Amino acid sequence: MTTDLNSIVIGTRESPLAMVQTETVAALLKNTHEALAQDGMLKIDAVKTTGDIVLDRALSEIGGKGLFTKELDRALMDRRIDIAVHSMKDLETWLPDGMAIGCILPREDPRDAFIGASVKTMDELPTGARVGTASLRRQAQLLAMRPDLDVDIIRGNVQTRLKKLAAGEFDATFLAYAGLIRLGMEDVATQVLAPETLLPACAQGAVGVTCRADDTRTLEFLKPLDHEPTRIAVMCERAMLDALDGSCRTPIAGLAEVSGDEIHLRGLVAKIDGTEILRGEQSGRTQDAEEIGRQTGEELKSRAGPDFFPKH
Repeated sequence: MTTDLNSIVIGTRESPLAMVQTETVAALLKNTHEALAQDGMLKIDAVKTTGDIVLDRALSEIGGKGLFTKELDRALMDRRIDIAVHSMKDLETWLPDGMAIGCILPREDPRDAFIGASVKTMDELPTGARVGTASLRRQAQLLAMRPDLDVDIIRGNVQTRLKKLAAGEFDATFLAYAGLIRLGMEDVATQVLAPETLLPACAQGAVGVTCRADDTRTLEFLKPLDHEPTRIAVMCERAMLDALDGSCRTPIAGLAEVSGDEIHLRGLVAKIDGTEILRGEQSGRTQDAEEIGRQTGEELKSRAGPDFFPKH
């Protein structure tokens, strides 16, 4: 239970990137609400999640991306924290009962970054090069382009992955460019990949804040932080995921882009080994964003058929 009824306790993962994102949310809250700018009004509670602890297996093998959020969800519903800060791509498509997305911040660059140990671009990788990724989405798209590569699991935060690369365990890896930008490490990227080359994860580059759905006070605090174009795009992508029953066990990618009152969505679903990739896209008005996402997901699912997806 939060000890001070007037304070807000912010829950977050312990990783350096998660802390940077949380400090950004705290600064925005202080700048937006004078009452929260006073000392002690915002408190940060860092939580070590299962996804951060178990690093020797793929997320798809140990329960999916919810392993980065379940402990925070529990702390929220137990009232130990008032809000939780998440990378939106880690947030499960179906929120627990009683939880709401209070705001989504303006999206950072959603593209993937390639980091080569001795080469600068993906095309320069020699035959049989060892590439580390924890993402089935990246793996499938990479193998579709370069079936000759040796793709293996690399887990851990940004710093841990870069250490493994420097130690010669891998020839290359991928990271979300948004994370590198937020950490002030964008120079680490040797190539930033266009969505046409490697379509990003749904909601990649967006930071969201969850809270209890009945906590009207906190929802009011969060409301001015919400960036409507980002929310529209992210909800479109999440609707596509929902229609595809998306999880970490299925390589799914999606990027919605908003221009004025128009939205354009690109999506794909792939086989893990990259032998088959199905793509779909649709445009329409922003007011129909979630329906556009659903229709795109349903169309891809229909084309794929029941044998396309791995059995859970």
